[in-house]
Amino acid sequence: MEPGLLVLAATPIGNSQDASARLCRLLAEADVVAAEDTRRVHALAQRLGVVITGRVVSTHEHNEASRAAGLLATVQEGGTVLLVSDAGMPTVSDPGFRLVAAAVEAGLPVTVRR
Repeated sequence: MEPGLLVLAATPIGNSQDASARLCRLLAEADVVAAEDTRRVHALAQRLGVVITGRVVSTHEHNEASRAAGLLATVQEGGTVLLVSDAGMPTVSDPGFRLVAAAVEAGLPVTVRR
């Protein structure tokens, strides 16, 4: 089975109209949306007119290490995991570093979308 993909996607900072078409598509199509704050990602999706069809899980500094294995299992099984922070790009100053490092160590594909 081909592995899926871990996608880091930038979310708008302040103006939801700055969201890219790729972000909207990924929010709608990802198997799992790993969000720093699930309430914020749901609110963003609503403002964008997007219905999140995948599972939404919280991934923040307090649980990122324990969540990594389950999220990477989804990628290993061929699924797409979308990682978003509250605003901006994950791993710069937000959660995501541990998950990305674990994916790279496991040889799983990681990409970035704006």
